[in-house]
Amino acid sequence: MTSGFFTGDVLRGLAARVLLFLTLALLPIGIIAIVQTRAISEQSRVNAELSLIAITERATAKKQETYQDAFSAAKALSSVVRLRRANSAECSKFLAEYKRASGLYSLVAFTALDGIMACSSVGGTVDFSQSPEFQRALKNNRHHAIHSGDPKISEEPVIVLYRPVSENGETIGMMAVSVPENSLISDADIQHDITPLAILTVNRFGEVLTAEGPLEDAATELPMAFDPMLRSKKRGLVFDDVTEAGLNRLYAIVPIVENTIYAVSIWPTDAVILGSSTSTRLTSLMPIFMWIASLVVAFWALNRLALKHIRKLGRQMRRFAMDRTLPPDTFDPSVPTELVAMERTFFEMAESIMKDEATLEDSLREKNILLKEVHHRVKNNLQLISSIMNMQIRQASGPEERDVLQRLQQRILGLATVHENLYQNDSLVRVNAKNLLRGLVDQVLGLGMDTATKTEVIQTYDDVMLDPDDAAPLSLMVSEAMTNALKYVRTTGGKPGQISITLRHTGEEEAQLTVSNTATEEEHDVGTGLGSKLITAFARQLNGQIEITQSDDEYRLSVVFPVPKDGKPILDY
Repeated sequence: MTSGFFTGDVLRGLAARVLLFLTLALLPIGIIAIVQTRAISEQSRVNAELSLIAITERATAKKQETYQDAFSAAKALSSVVRLRRANSAECSKFLAEYKRASGLYSLVAFTALDGIMACSSVGGTVDFSQSPEFQRALKNNRHHAIHSGDPKISEEPVIVLYRPVSENGETIGMMAVSVPENSLISDADIQHDITPLAILTVNRFGEVLTAEGPLEDAATELPMAFDPMLRSKKRGLVFDDVTEAGLNRLYAIVPIVENTIYAVSIWPTDAVILGSSTSTRLTSLMPIFMWIASLVVAFWALNRLALKHIRKLGRQMRRFAMDRTLPPDTFDPSVPTELVAMERTFFEMAESIMKDEATLEDSLREKNILLKEVHHRVKNNLQLISSIMNMQIRQASGPEERDVLQRLQQRILGLATVHENLYQNDSLVRVNAKNLLRGLVDQVLGLGMDTATKTEVIQTYDDVMLDPDDAAPLSLMVSEAMTNALKYVRTTGGKPGQISITLRHTGEEEAQLTVSNTATEEEHDVGTGLGSKLITAFARQLNGQIEITQSDDEYRLSVVFPVPKDGKPILDY
């Protein structure tokens, strides 16, 4: 059974050849090697991030201790302030003694909610009610830290740490401890292959508190819209981002006072500490190299065995779709049997399609000829009836009888015009109302206009395509309207009478027919007569809205009706 798999016919198949080449290309790549390489790479990344976090923690250890001690002192002093704040002198004396004993801070003070600092290590009373920093700390009502380069009381730049003071569950003010900036010196040298670009401490709003250089320069190294609270975790986080200057940087952020102060170290993205040894990097890249090699081999195999032949077959199909011709050349014997069978099937299908299309085209031509013949005969029959009526008109006994027969003859000729346009049009499904109405109006004018009457007729038409079901009522409605207009048109102000007929698009699927003539108000009968009833009935057939307006010198008929863009569905009765 296995020997049959290696027969020539099977090996010529596309699936067997692609499987063979892919197997040869993918042999060097093992699942175990891929998993191990991925694990080593992930562990290396985690170790590198932990190293950056540890370096950041070690570099800011003294700052962390100083900040935490200051907040602890503020907490302890808050209890004393609650007891002694009523006596400002005694309260200030206690804070001054504490400041002198600790020797760590430049100012220790309590500021009430109204912004008055009456209890402080410097004594006296200072108004901070207009201080934006104090108002901001008061609004947050939580631990807060800011950098003050030009403090109001201290004589040197300081880091001001705020802590709310509460009594009976309500905040009564803010305890402030000012730490001199020069006391927060570099904590430790970073012993590694590289040093960070900067190590900063920032508050919860991303504002720089301390830096090794100017704060303005350090701030430009932070990411845009930097929010430490979103970036940090309980232990720390390493991430990459873009500075305001558009430079790529690596950041390690560690909380040193929870939800208040954070240490941030900034590194170049190619930091050596994030890299691995050369051998580890090459090992990590080996699966990629093998994957690329596999793709090259697979692509070469597929292109040689299938793609170029499929493209050729595609060109044959496109050529057949464009001009219904089949190529004289076929695949040579070296092409896989599946593609040869596909080409053979295509040729058989193409021949069948051409035969079916020829039969269909003959059938369609016969149907079109028969349908046009039907419209032609209907038109001839209607014209025959019109001729018979013409004879009857000449034998009419009175003008009233002659007028009735002429109106009926015009309606019959209007229907004949519709059928004439249908069999003369290339499409039997829709008719252009522009050509239909122009011929119909000319016909009505030829039958009903007195040559001695000076009447100006203005015709304006858009190309509106109608279904036969709509063309008939529209033509009959125009015939009735034009007959009424010819009957009642009058001269006004010494000028010749004027009849205007307009058909225009008022929307994507809507059209408006307007017929107007100059007339006097007494001469028009708006609501009675067979003509008016027929116009109303034809407008209803068109699903249209009819509007009749009459002024001192003009009578206007307007009908707005829908015109489906794609035409109505043709029903098989």
